[in-house]
Amino acid sequence: MSGYNEEAYKAARDSAIALPCPFERALLSRCAECHRARRLLLAEREAISCTEAGANADCRALHHALHVNARFALHIGADQPWPFGKEIRAQCGGMLGLRGALDEDDDRLPDIGRLVERALQVYGTVDAFPYSRIMRDVAHYQPRRRRSEK
Repeated sequence: MSGYNEEAYKAARDSAIALPCPFERALLSRCAECHRARRLLLAEREAISCTEAGANADCRALHHALHVNARFALHIGADQPWPFGKEIRAQCGGMLGLRGALDEDDDRLPDIGRLVERALQVYGTVDAFPYSRIMRDVAHYQPRRRRSEK
């Protein structure tokens, strides 16, 4: 058995990250970026922290809305947990869908902070985002394959 203590890691992570990023998985999988993200190395793992409380609240609201709207598109029951692959599809596909809904055609990685800020300017609130349009990209997003699967 390993001498690694997961509870000690979680406690250290909680003390090191004041504002956890709800889109951490998208950032770590490198399907998106954020100019407000701060990367940390903690116990040989990479973690993401947000640098702005107001933006973090907007991102948390969007993350929640993506989960609510993506359950049907990704065939997840209301009481089921989010598997890693479907979480990546919701986060990465959600950012691509939001970028498409804003008619931003760019080859660069989507910047989550800028997209949310721009979408709030256009739509007013997170609840008013065009989720039917965004869900098309969530449903069609395919995470990159592992090297062993190629």
